[in-house]
Amino acid sequence: MRGKGLVSMEYADILHRLAPCGLFCGNCVAFAGGAIQEHAQALAGKLGDNFGVYAERFAAMNPVFEGYSAFRELLDYMAQGSCSGCRGKGCLFKSCKVTECVRDKGVDFCFECKEFPCETHSMPPGLAERWQKNNEKMRDMGVGDYFDAFTNKPRYP
Repeated sequence: MRGKGLVSMEYADILHRLAPCGLFCGNCVAFAGGAIQEHAQALAGKLGDNFGVYAERFAAMNPVFEGYSAFRELLDYMAQGSCSGCRGKGCLFKSCKVTECVRDKGVDFCFECKEFPCETHSMPPGLAERWQKNNEKMRDMGVGDYFDAFTNKPRYP
């Protein structure tokens, strides 16, 4: 689509939520506007600002509540949605070179590059394997079908 100068609103949303490496940013713990942020905000709202007081009391009955303050800190972080996605401010994995590379190559995803697979990604072996498999699946399925297939799957398999 990019080569023809046509980018539909749907494709733009896919690009916002799907990283060039094939990871689904929309289900990341830090992604602004994603499901995790929305659920974290809802849970924080249901617990309210005073649940810490109740958690202290509940700890006498069940020690699991002793960890509430650490849980709340993590919940509040997830509720912030601090990342705009890999195509926004960049990958949270600082050594990743994928976003910069696809931008330089003028493609949306690695599989669209004639040099794919390459070593430009700068990922450790396990993540590099996942990057390559993701891009091969996108190439084989098509970006839209890949997006649809992975939208509701856990981000952290």
